[in-house]
Amino acid sequence: MTTAGDIMHRGAQWIPAHETLDRAAQLMRDLNVGALPISDENERLCGILTDRDIVVGCVAMGHDPARITAGDLAQGTPRWVDAGADVSEVLHEMQGHQIRRLPVVQDKRLVGMISEADLAKHLSDDQIATWVESVYAKSP
Repeated sequence: MTTAGDIMHRGAQWIPAHETLDRAAQLMRDLNVGALPISDENERLCGILTDRDIVVGCVAMGHDPARITAGDLAQGTPRWVDAGADVSEVLHEMQGHQIRRLPVVQDKRLVGMISEADLAKHLSDDQIATWVESVYAKSP
């Protein structure tokens, strides 16, 4: 059985909700990633921040990324998966919620992220095609 822990990208890092978007962008650059899980003061997942969120939700709105926090852009219920979850559960979670990045948690601690690139490396062509169709499909 292939698990989330087997296919995830290790070394994911939180961005605290109180951190500003300019700091988040710097961290994304330094880590060479396009998304960061957002943590509350108890290091619990409270959202995911993407580079697109920074551009569309802050810069394009004329806001200063040095004054807007990651927590200001955290919306909805964050999704995650346990490191021991089977890949079918990973796919179900990502497809069911039309998400492209999924934090991986073990013993209540962030241990990695699963992205499109991780799926492409570890899944069959048929699995990838089904995932792409469901995640990128427009909702009715």
